[in-house]
Amino acid sequence: MKLLLDTHVALWAITDDPKLPQLALSLIMSANNEITVSAASIWEISIKHSLGRGNMPISGDEALGYFQEAGYRLLSVTAEHAAYVEKLLPIHTDPFDRILIAQAKCEPMIFITHDALLSGYGELIMVI
Repeated sequence: MKLLLDTHVALWAITDDPKLPQLALSLIMSANNEITVSAASIWEISIKHSLGRGNMPISGDEALGYFQEAGYRLLSVTAEHAAYVEKLLPIHTDPFDRILIAQAKCEPMIFITHDALLSGYGELIMVI
């Protein structure tokens, strides 16, 4: 299964945070799943870390290194992903979440998140 991790899920996974639900850990550790992290997540981590906001325990550079070490596939943001955002219902206004949802729908991949509000975007969203 192809999985795209929401930023907080990806951070919990690489920092061994106890907030990572067991289901998410099992999915991430399964050899049957391809784990993907978006460049948008690295961008979000970098912005929030540099501003001292959002409880970002590591920098974007550190996160990138950890994602690569973990063997996660890195997904660039394409023009098609950006254009798809306008097709999304205004369920959520956070631009990072919206581009991640657009990527999951375009690729397609299952989007793993802890944000229940995002479940309104359909069957490709797995709230853990």
